Amino acid sequence: MEKKKFFSIRNITLTGVLAAAIFVLTKFVSIPIPSPLGNTALSVGNAMCFLAAMLFDPLTGALAAGIGNALVDLISPAWAADFWMTFINKFLMTFVCGIIMHKTPIKPENLRTWISGLGGALTYCVLYVAKNILSGALVKGFTWQVAVVETLSVKLPVTLANGVIATVCAALLYPALKIPLKKAHILD
Repeated sequence: MEKKKFFSIRNITLTGVLAAAIFVLTKFVSIPIPSPLGNTALSVGNAMCFLAAMLFDPLTGALAAGIGNALVDLISPAWAADFWMTFINKFLMTFVCGIIMHKTPIKPENLRTWISGLGGALTYCVLYVAKNILSGALVKGFTWQVAVVETLSVKLPVTLANGVIATVCAALLYPALKIPLKKAHILD
């Protein structure tokens, strides 16, 4: 039996298509939430990140999530400088979701979709909170107290809401998309 190569034409194309879907959902299906100390947004893009990892595999989903979200940052002057951190955070968030989905023996599969989404969302919350506190204190010049208060009072609630929305959407859409994608021979 021949070993599958990850960087096949099919996987590269699939990663690109998923990254494009993540880009569109993140950029155009979001609600910006202004804050006196920084910007944040309520978005459904993370749901597509989770779906990519759940339906395909951790690496395909993680690369698509990292690329799609980094591109959103690169075209937005307010976030362009942080594109590389966004790539890392979204990559890790989605990779954790995919690892839980594909490598844990949790039964039934429906429960595993919810747990993998929550695992990815919690991973992102920790990374995003740490990034914002460090950035506020070390880059923006806020005191540690202001950086912590601003992050925990403004950004954390929105990030948690994004995680819940992403988990619910992905867990509900996963079973609806799995069967047609298998019939179309897109899923193995």
